[in-house]
Amino acid sequence: MRAINVTNQYVLVEHGEVANTAWTRLKGLIGHPPLQSGEGLLIQPCRGVHMFGMRFPIDVLYIDKSGQIVRAVEQLAPGRIGPVILNASYVLELPAGTIAQSGTKAGDHIAIQR
Repeated sequence: MRAINVTNQYVLVEHGEVANTAWTRLKGLIGHPPLQSGEGLLIQPCRGVHMFGMRFPIDVLYIDKSGQIVRAVEQLAPGRIGPVILNASYVLELPAGTIAQSGTKAGDHIAIQR
């Protein structure tokens, strides 16, 4: 899976995974090594995430069904709960620092290529 911020043409994820079953959505990145630049996890459907069992912070993009970012959360720390965003359809989990590095923000549009 690839994820591109089409608003600024920044490739957020070059080699990503998709979590689209009950088990893979629940598990998320638990037990996964820290994400490297160009990696990410798309969770669908999803309106919120938790960081229980995680060992590293991540950046989180909440995306609606049209591909628009409705919320961007930077540096979500282990043990925390992210916000629940009712109009989100997907969540894209990224390495911490990706949002700032890429200039990605709420209102930008994301294209997902599988």
